[in-house]
Amino acid sequence: MDELRRRILTEGRNLGGGILKVDSFLNHQLDPELTGAMGRSFRAAFEVVGITEVSKIVTAEVSGIAPALATGMAYGVPVVYARKRRPITMPDTVFSTQAPSHTKGGVIELIVSPEYLTPPDLVLIIDDFLATGRTVDALADLVRASGATLLGIGCVIEKTFEGGRERLKHFGVPVVSLVRITEMDGSNIRLAP
Repeated sequence: MDELRRRILTEGRNLGGGILKVDSFLNHQLDPELTGAMGRSFRAAFEVVGITEVSKIVTAEVSGIAPALATGMAYGVPVVYARKRRPITMPDTVFSTQAPSHTKGGVIELIVSPEYLTPPDLVLIIDDFLATGRTVDALADLVRASGATLLGIGCVIEKTFEGGRERLKHFGVPVVSLVRITEMDGSNIRLAP
């Protein structure tokens, strides 16, 4: 993911408070070629650790959808995104949990219909960022509530200094990050080799 690294270093901006702005290619405007490469990179990385059979990709609405969709396309499987509001089309009984929003502040609800996440499913969670790990932890709660099997967790950008990877250790599954940021100080963004 050399291109992803380059884009973070040239276009990413540290807004302070642990917020990295990468709106030009990931969180607002999407680069389709780069996004497709992310999905293929996730599949390759998970195959290296033995994860070849996947039946669903799970993510959170909204910013996780693009990398999750690219990963779903790489595997040829559906993508389920946890909704923040329950639409009237969703059944009365749902899987739901709450997670703090790092960028919006406050707590958000994450909701998944039991129609689309079931016990036979073999699931990868894919999200845009791994910071504190709370959103991914909440998504894993939804997977567990459904009876599906969590196989692995993938995040496009990991901020190693926020402790998210440590928070997710108890799941006992591989955690894959395409790029790891070790420090954000002023205008400097430092990436792990």
